[in-house]
Amino acid sequence: PRCFYIEERLRRELDIPVFHDDQHGTAVVVLAGLLNALKVVDKRMEDLKVVVTGVGAGGLATTSLLITSGVKNILGFDRQGILHRGRDYGDNEAKSWFANATNPDDVKGGIDEAMDAADLFVGLSAPSVISTDHVKLMNRDAMVCAMANPDPEIWPEEVVGHVRVMATGRSDYPNQINNALCFPGMFRGVLDAR
Repeated sequence: PRCFYIEERLRRELDIPVFHDDQHGTAVVVLAGLLNALKVVDKRMEDLKVVVTGVGAGGLATTSLLITSGVKNILGFDRQGILHRGRDYGDNEAKSWFANATNPDDVKGGIDEAMDAADLFVGLSAPSVISTDHVKLMNRDAMVCAMANPDPEIWPEEVVGHVRVMATGRSDYPNQINNALCFPGMFRGVLDAR
C-alpha cells in the first residue's frame, strides 16, 4: 500500500510525470491487450462485465484506466470475496475507493458470483485462483488475462475450448501481457514529447 502514498507525494512535489511500473505499466498493457481482444470477440468496452482479482497496485491502476476507457461493470475480488460498498476496509483507502468506484449492482459473494456472466477476467493475484468451472460460468467469447507470474491464475491448457482469448504474463506462451512490454514505446513517447 505504500506505493500509493509515495506516488501521490511524488506527484505533488515533482514537476515531472510519475510512472510506477506495477501500476501504470500493468494498466497500459492490459488496456492494449483488451483493445485488440475486443476486435476478435466483437464486443464493446461499455458492455463488458470485468472481474479483477488482486486489487493491489496493478489492480487499482488497471481498474481506473478501464473505467476511464468506458468499462462500466467491474467487480474486484480479494481473499474476502467481492469488494462491495457494505464491507469494512478499515484504513485501506485504496480498497474503499475500489468498492465505491466499481460494482454498480453491489454484488456480494465469492468467485462463483463474480465470474457468473463475466466477459473478461483480469488476474493480478496468485496461481490457481480460478478453475475451468469458473471459466465455464463466463459469457460466450470469454477473455482471460491470467497475469500472475510465474504461475498464472489458470493455465492456458485448462481453458481450451472455453475462452476465445487467453493471455498470461509469461513470455513462453502466446499473448503475453506484462508491464515490461510498454517500456520501449512509453519512454520513447515521453522522450519525444519532452
